[in-house]
Amino acid sequence: MSRRLPLGAGETARTACARGLLRAGVVEKAGEVLSAAVLAERVGWAADLVSGMAAELLDEHWNAADVDVLASGEDAGGRRLPSNAWMALRRLGWVTGAPNPIKANDRIVRMAQEQAGRALRSAKWRCDLTAGVLKAWPADPAKRTGEEWDAVRDAIPGGRHLPSSVIRSRTRQIATFQRRHVRLPVDVFELEEAPRAARMLLLSACDGQQATIERCESDPRRALLRLQLPTRPDPRSYADWTWVACPIALPPTIPANAVLHLPTLRMTGGKVRADLAYSHAVPTTRRTGHHVALGVDWGLNTLLSAGAARLHEDGQITALGAGAQFRGAGVLAKQHRLRRLSEHLHTKADQYQRLIGDTTENTGHPLHARHEVLREEIRRVCARRANLNDALAWAAARWTVDQAIAAKATVIYLEDLRSMEAKGMGRTMNTRLSQAVRGQLAEHVRHLAAEAGIAVVTVPPRNTSRHCPCCLTPLRHRKAPDRPTTTGWKWAICPQPDCGWQGDRDQGAWQRIAARGLTHQAKTVTDRTTGQLVIRSVADPLETTAVITPTTAKVSRKDRPKTGPTRPRSTRPAPRRRRAPSPTGPCGPVDKRPEGHAPTDRPRLPRAAHRHQNVTTISTPTTAGHRPRGAALGAGFHLHAHATPPRWDIPLPDAMSDTGSPS
Repeated sequence: MSRRLPLGAGETARTACARGLLRAGVVEKAGEVLSAAVLAERVGWAADLVSGMAAELLDEHWNAADVDVLASGEDAGGRRLPSNAWMALRRLGWVTGAPNPIKANDRIVRMAQEQAGRALRSAKWRCDLTAGVLKAWPADPAKRTGEEWDAVRDAIPGGRHLPSSVIRSRTRQIATFQRRHVRLPVDVFELEEAPRAARMLLLSACDGQQATIERCESDPRRALLRLQLPTRPDPRSYADWTWVACPIALPPTIPANAVLHLPTLRMTGGKVRADLAYSHAVPTTRRTGHHVALGVDWGLNTLLSAGAARLHEDGQITALGAGAQFRGAGVLAKQHRLRRLSEHLHTKADQYQRLIGDTTENTGHPLHARHEVLREEIRRVCARRANLNDALAWAAARWTVDQAIAAKATVIYLEDLRSMEAKGMGRTMNTRLSQAVRGQLAEHVRHLAAEAGIAVVTVPPRNTSRHCPCCLTPLRHRKAPDRPTTTGWKWAICPQPDCGWQGDRDQGAWQRIAARGLTHQAKTVTDRTTGQLVIRSVADPLETTAVITPTTAKVSRKDRPKTGPTRPRSTRPAPRRRRAPSPTGPCGPVDKRPEGHAPTDRPRLPRAAHRHQNVTTISTPTTAGHRPRGAALGAGFHLHAHATPPRWDIPLPDAMSDTGSPS
């Protein structure tokens, strides 16, 4: 099977990954069928062998000198190192092998070297970051001055565009080390231990002598993975390695014409998960030349607010519709409940830990069993929170890309909120903001948008929610549209008399983001470290043209043309629904009450009950059983239940005064 992907005009290759599951296997030589449990056991033996060799390499070369040599990209002779990590390590002479008397082929060693080489290469960025923070260590780590922020950004490679939250988190880590050891660390290798080698098989580092994968010709939705696995945990010869064929059901997200690559096998919950890599052709994205764009604004309860805008030939920008919102309030509420549960469990587990002491020596402590139960429950809660975050991020990303496809947009503009820090809004709100899924959601949006050839660009978030999208005047934020004098943040009103725009704060923000991206698209660049499209700064001459032009002319309320005669209205004071009250009858429990809302013969309630009682609250329960304290006073089912105000407090148009009596 050819691994070359045919590309047409205006197409580019895109490599993605999908999840699969190995449910069974067949030993090719003996024809033995392996169940899922037996297959997981054999894959686990191979993964343990690989992770052991990878951990040995990491412990040996976890130092600044070796990481710098690997990151330099050249060997001792000045030759360029290969891009594959296992080949680079072999060029440098960093080799390993299976411990005696275990026998393993060279492809098993390749996977260990590939895993260790990737971890060592990724450590270079953390090494430079830690060195820059240590070089410009502030006088007060909790609060840097402006000069200290400039110094630390200059000391870090690419620090000018680095989010401040990354620098703050690294500063807190170093400050914790300083409090514990009464000195600063030398480098990141003293600050952090060598990373743990994961139990996985990187089959991409192998060739056909270790593993192959082919798509079934009869059923393109299935593939066959062949790989060599040990028959015992300590194979003593090559005879203890056998070829096992594992059928895989391909997810529907993998196109039928995609080229499959060797996957990565992971052990999760006693099952073998396969990360199926594949390449397929997608339309080429553009950095510039966009005319229809989708602007996306982040929120807390309203997770996303998005809408499309069009850039016309004359330079005007108009909004295509009123936009839409993705509300994840239910999932977010569940997420916050799980967070509070996790904090409670961690508090109890820490208390048990203090009472038990060293768990390695006090395994017979009476609280040891309870502590283990708490740790398992904490793991389950954390896994559930991670699954909720992942599901929410994928759902929001899919919704965003669908909005762009429906509007025929060629670019999606997102706010660059990497530097946003949760502070000054209270403990609860700060926690909710800091645990949002913005970064994960943005990655999913880029992944899904690439399939449709839609570019994803991040724009600076400055003043997107503060200025009017139509005239760039600073907005006045109020509680609600019917409360124009109550200070709030949800509803925005433009104070400019000639403009008069008002609307939801997030709706105005996505218009500003889309307009800013369309006018600044010539300043779009590709970030070298991440490969993402970004607009780094806002130019004032371009910002003045980033306004939304209304598509309809404004009509003054003082000058409304009439299309017919005014409907006559009666001046007689009468109820809205009937001209006369209902006929009276004998008093009884089955009779109807008189017309109106005011109580007629009911005695006045006690003061405590009257404070929470009005015309639409629930009356005192008469059945035996649950009797809330507020209901016992005649104030409804809850002391904090507020009734709807009476109708006569809200003047409504009298639309029924001239229709006549229904009788």
